[in-house]
Amino acid sequence: MADTDWRNQTVVTEFILLGFGDLPDLQILLFLVFLVIYITTMAANTLIVVLVVTDRHLHTPMYFLLGNLSCLETCYISTILPRLLASLLTGDRTISFSGCFTQLYVFGFLAATECYLLATMSYDRYLAICKPLHYSTLMNPRFCLQLAAGSWLNGCLAPAIFDLFLSQLIFCGPNEIDNFYCDTIPLMELSCSDTHGIILVDFILASVFTLPPFLLTLTSYVCIITTILRIPSTTGRQKAFSTCSSHLIVVTVFYGTIMVVYLLPKHDTLRELNKVLSLCYTVLTPLINPLIYSLRNREVKAALSKAIRNCGFHRTMQRLRDNNLT
Repeated sequence: MADTDWRNQTVVTEFILLGFGDLPDLQILLFLVFLVIYITTMAANTLIVVLVVTDRHLHTPMYFLLGNLSCLETCYISTILPRLLASLLTGDRTISFSGCFTQLYVFGFLAATECYLLATMSYDRYLAICKPLHYSTLMNPRFCLQLAAGSWLNGCLAPAIFDLFLSQLIFCGPNEIDNFYCDTIPLMELSCSDTHGIILVDFILASVFTLPPFLLTLTSYVCIITTILRIPSTTGRQKAFSTCSSHLIVVTVFYGTIMVVYLLPKHDTLRELNKVLSLCYTVLTPLINPLIYSLRNREVKAALSKAIRNCGFHRTMQRLRDNNLT
């Protein structure tokens, strides 16, 4: 009888992303803030990728992985912010059924890949600090490339399987998602179907695909911190910690906000808090990653200074050539 009831209802063909629609007076301000964040994030991450590719001093496993992370962040934030910017500017908060599932898959793919990349980077720091004599042998270019490729491959599997199950659900109304992007939990809450099975699938996939990289990251940093504390000299401890502190900050922000959002009880009073915290791992993390790595890393700053000097030199030479031609 229940099946007959929902089959007689109109099937949802689009969703409404409520986003920040409850703040009508702040739409333009939010648009400008998110636009600046988007431009800054894209420019900073693209700059890091260019520096890693062009500067031979950055052709090491650590910076190769950092380049992968920066490349991922440009795609990651582009999955969320352009749609949010369009809705803030035009007021149109609708998203098609296929568009919502596409965004859900791409976001899940990139988020899972980031988990694996962060785990790979933590393992790289573990080898560099805990096994420095064997680092160059263990973390050779071929193995580093395999780790990066494996991160991207594993990242695409989990959301593909989950979206396959999620697409079988029936949505017959309401169609309002109380978030600024198509998120898993709010989407499942709108389904007319029995979601117990998909929740179990979600739990299994999260345990299989995201728990191992998290545990690897946690274990690596426990070993790193233990090793650092054993260093007798204060200068040695500071130098060792400076090589991994930037990555530790990024890991803490990324995993910390995700855990709070998905583990907090889903009460109405916490929905707005969840929405704000969601901004941390969807918008803030891609922004702070390049800023932290560039501001706290001497090699990146040196490569940037060199690139600026070279750029100025080439401009000067071009002016001299132009003057000679005239």
